[in-house]
Amino acid sequence: MSVSYITDLTGKTAVVTGGGGVLCSEFSKALAECGAKIAVLDLFEEAAKRTSDAVNANGGYALPYACDVLKKETLIDIREKIISDFGSIDILINGAGGNSPKATTAQEFLTAEDLETKEGSDTLNFFDLKPEGFNFVFNLNILGTLLPTQVFSEYMAKHGGGCIVNVSSMNAYRPLTKIPAYSAAKAGISNLTMWLAVHFSKLNIRVNAIAPGFFVTGQNEKLLFDKEGKPTARTEKILAATPMGRFGNPAELIGTLLFLCDTKASSFVNGIIIPVDGGFSAYSGV
Repeated sequence: MSVSYITDLTGKTAVVTGGGGVLCSEFSKALAECGAKIAVLDLFEEAAKRTSDAVNANGGYALPYACDVLKKETLIDIREKIISDFGSIDILINGAGGNSPKATTAQEFLTAEDLETKEGSDTLNFFDLKPEGFNFVFNLNILGTLLPTQVFSEYMAKHGGGCIVNVSSMNAYRPLTKIPAYSAAKAGISNLTMWLAVHFSKLNIRVNAIAPGFFVTGQNEKLLFDKEGKPTARTEKILAATPMGRFGNPAELIGTLLFLCDTKASSFVNGIIIPVDGGFSAYSGV
C-alpha cells in the first residue's frame, strides 16, 4: 500500500505562543501555507503583528494577540476572542520560553579560583545564583506551557480533539554548561509532554514535542557571535559536537512540525519528543 499526500490544514485554527520569535514566526508561516488560520500570540504586540503581517502578505490569514502566557485570565480572554474571530481552536504550538542571565553561570566548570565573586563583577558562579532567577526560567518555560495548554485544550476537549506541539530542547537530553535552569526546565517540558499525551489520550488530543538542536535566535545570538560577528569559543564547541557541522535553519524544523500536526501522517503518534539537531544527540565526540 502506498500513501501519498501533502499536509492539508484547511479549515483548522492554530494558536502559536511566542509567535513573534524566530522559530515560531516560521512555524506560523508554514502552518498558514498549509491552509491553517493562525492566532499569533506574543508578549510583545509589535512582534505578534510582524508575524501576522508576514503571514497575510503571503496569502494566509493571521491575527495578532498581545499575551502574557503566565496570566491565565488573559489567556482565557484571548481564547474567547480567538473563538469569536476564527470559530475554532484545533492546534496549539507552545513556543513561548527562554532563559535568563540571572540563571546563568559565568563558568562552564567551577574551579577553586572561581569560588569568590570578584567585587563589582556582574558575572555569577553557581553559588551566586538566586531562586528568583530559577523561578523566572521555570515559570516562563513550564508554566508558560502548562497554562496555555490548560486554557486552549479545554476547548479541544469539548469539541472533538486537537493537536498540541510543545517545544523542548537538546538541553532536555544533554544539559548544557552555564544554563542549569533552562536545561532543567526543558527536561520538564519533555516529561510534561508525555504526561499530557497519556492524560488526554481518551479525548482525541495528541501531545508531542520538537527538541531543536542549535539554531541562531534573538536570545542566543550574542552568546554565539561576538560584536564583530565572529563565532565565539562556545560556537566552536557546539559545531564540533554537531556532526553536520553547522547551525540549523528554522525552516529545517518545519517538516517535523507539519508531520506532528498532520492527522493523516501522525494519527498514532503521541507522547514523543523528536530531536532536530544535525546529529548532536547521537554523537559521543569520538
